[in-house]
Amino acid sequence: MSRISVRGFAVASATAVTTVGAVVGVASGDPQVSDNDFETAAADLTLLADIPAGQQAQVQTASLTQQADVMAAEADASAKKSAEEAARIQAAKDAKAKKEAADEAERQREAKEAAERASRDEVRSASSFASQSSYTVAQVQAMARQMMPADQYQCFSNIVDHESGWNYKAQNPSSGAYGLVQALPGSKMSSAGADWQTNPATQIKWGLSYMNSDRYGSPCAAWSFWQANNWY
Repeated sequence: MSRISVRGFAVASATAVTTVGAVVGVASGDPQVSDNDFETAAADLTLLADIPAGQQAQVQTASLTQQADVMAAEADASAKKSAEEAARIQAAKDAKAKKEAADEAERQREAKEAAERASRDEVRSASSFASQSSYTVAQVQAMARQMMPADQYQCFSNIVDHESGWNYKAQNPSSGAYGLVQALPGSKMSSAGADWQTNPATQIKWGLSYMNSDRYGSPCAAWSFWQANNWY
């Protein structure tokens, strides 16, 4: 005999209930129960009795399996919802951390710009230095430090080291380049002051103007070019 389905088992169970009712009706002398009903009920009871107990157990097992599948699906859905909520919370935390990092970077940038502005405000002009008959290297270097932002001095110094060795009267006999930054010709520096031949402050002023121009933008940019080309 083939396996009975869940639906078949339910129908058989319903038939059994109906059959039992019919039998009870006949036994009690219910006038509404006919002989035909009794015969039909007896046949149905015989049909239900023919279903093996093992197959009835299989039907019950299938029903339990179905319930377990439903519970597993609900558990999966709950786990998925929990995972999505955890991911949402983590994404919110990451976004907050990213914003805080961006805000901190912006604060640092603003602080750096403020420091640079303060440094530029403290820069002395060439005319603020009293004229002398001569200057030592240390004096010339001190003047240069006071005439430019602190973060640009070392680059300026590197160029002057290579060009003149901080000798404000240095002159190239072959090209005619003159002064700390070896302006060519030296007379170019007259745009910074008439005393360009004897005043290192005037030479520094002109040199900074040349390095800060559109050609380079800053002493450090000029130094980068010098390193690549051995001239600027």
